[in-house]
Amino acid sequence: MDNAGYTTLTRQSGLMREMQTVANNLANMSTSGYRREGLIFAEHIKRLDGESDSLSMATASAHNTSMLQGTLTQTNGTFDFAIEGPGFFLIETPAGDRLSRAGNFTPSAEGELVTPEGYRLLDNGGAPVFVPPDADTISLAADGTLSAGDTPLAQIGLYQPVDPNLMQREDGVRFISEAGVLPVEGSAIVQGFIENSNVDPVAEITRMIEVQRAYELGQGFIDQEDERIRSVMRTLGAS
Repeated sequence: MDNAGYTTLTRQSGLMREMQTVANNLANMSTSGYRREGLIFAEHIKRLDGESDSLSMATASAHNTSMLQGTLTQTNGTFDFAIEGPGFFLIETPAGDRLSRAGNFTPSAEGELVTPEGYRLLDNGGAPVFVPPDADTISLAADGTLSAGDTPLAQIGLYQPVDPNLMQREDGVRFISEAGVLPVEGSAIVQGFIENSNVDPVAEITRMIEVQRAYELGQGFIDQEDERIRSVMRTLGAS
């Protein structure tokens, strides 16, 4: 196979990964706090020895996470929180602290606010947020101060990655920040709301169609190259 064939194969592989990324975005369009993911293509060119043409290879291994604000849906849930502005909630998991925009929490049997998976929400000091079982009239101020009546209980922390380029998605709504996290100022937390996914379904479907057409064109080129090589081999074999 010549250089054009290798280039097309590497591009086809990247298009398949992009199709999987788009499909995953569409599958999570109703997941609260989900951040849209994109794929970044890169071209690598190497000069070959002698008078041969250069060799070009395409890769699509870098991921980009959209930080656009999702729309907010009112739930009136006491422990449903949404972030307006940049920042993430800090969640404690068995594998370490994670960042998340999903704000649907519930009190555990011990009174700690946890995610649906049972992971604890942390305050601005890195401690679990505790709500007494007998507390009533739970309210949340915009700065994250959680109170029972007139008694402050904790201040929910908002954080951001030190280096967003080193932030890795662990699952649909949780992220790992390898470089650590920093407190966020200027954002607000709203009680009784949930942030929706920031996926634009129309844009994703449009992109899926574009990727599918690009893949079909690449496959057509590979088929033509295969037939050309077979034709050359038949001609040489007959001579």
